[in-house]
Amino acid sequence: MKLLKIIPDNTNIPFLKWRNVAIWFSFALIAASIALVAIRGLNFGVDFAGGLMMEVRFEQPVELDELRETVNTAGAGDGNLQTFGDPRTVAIRLPLPPGDDAAVQAVVKQVQDKIRVTHKDAEFRRVETVSGKVSGELIRDGALAMLLAMIAISIYIWFRFEWQFGVGALFALVHDVTLTLGFFALTQLEFDLNIVAAILTIIGYSLNDTIVVYDRIRENLRKYRKMDMAELLNLSINETLSRTIVTSVSMMIALGTLVVLGGSVLFGFSVAMLLGIFVGTFSSIFVGAPLLLWLGVTSDSFVANEASAEDRVKAKKAAERGQV
Repeated sequence: MKLLKIIPDNTNIPFLKWRNVAIWFSFALIAASIALVAIRGLNFGVDFAGGLMMEVRFEQPVELDELRETVNTAGAGDGNLQTFGDPRTVAIRLPLPPGDDAAVQAVVKQVQDKIRVTHKDAEFRRVETVSGKVSGELIRDGALAMLLAMIAISIYIWFRFEWQFGVGALFALVHDVTLTLGFFALTQLEFDLNIVAAILTIIGYSLNDTIVVYDRIRENLRKYRKMDMAELLNLSINETLSRTIVTSVSMMIALGTLVVLGGSVLFGFSVAMLLGIFVGTFSSIFVGAPLLLWLGVTSDSFVANEASAEDRVKAKKAAERGQV
């Protein structure tokens, strides 16, 4: 029985032909994402912003402006409202009232009573509270976790391959993370600890995909020392293309199902992962590999290092035999 091949063995797509367009396009997207985060900011959830969050479900979609006016009349401060997964579910975020748990419960009851007056069908699903101190610590720890993960990964690739590969992988990771943050700044989807977990997962996936391509590049550098570097990179990408496409498409199908059917709790995580898989696949092909050319890697860049290593081994064996 003949096995089905999604990508034929003789595939030779000239990816490096578009390397300049892809790199500058990536730079433009990174700049746009940074600008969006700086100007619009991220819509931090209660985990990061602190405060009181209530999730309310209605039988029919509601007008957010009308519901906002109702919430504001409860005397609990200005409410920040947004749909949560679908038009019938609304997340209400309020400032955390001073005092103990009794004060918080009193505010929750006031808001619920006001909403029930105009919306008999309101179903209050959950209430969460996070203090400002805890939210500040979570922001710091979440950012530190992403930064340390990226640095540790780059150091590993540096020692596993060469420094040029480490720089290329680091830029690919920055590309993937920055674009994901820019997407959340653009859409104003809630950014909470679930999204941090998604970004850390994206970093791991992007690393895995990039290392597969880099490992094939290193193998081909040893096999084809007289081949033009652009051709060698094209060959390496095409040789790993089947694995890349199968893995990415399989994950996208699963994540797409979660986006549609997973409900509001998993919506942000699933969207972040779906976008991250797409940009991670793009970066491993059009960013990580072409950057090696910009960093001066050629088909004989590492021949001297390998030769000197072989010489040291031979010298050691000769010394052991008493011939040195």
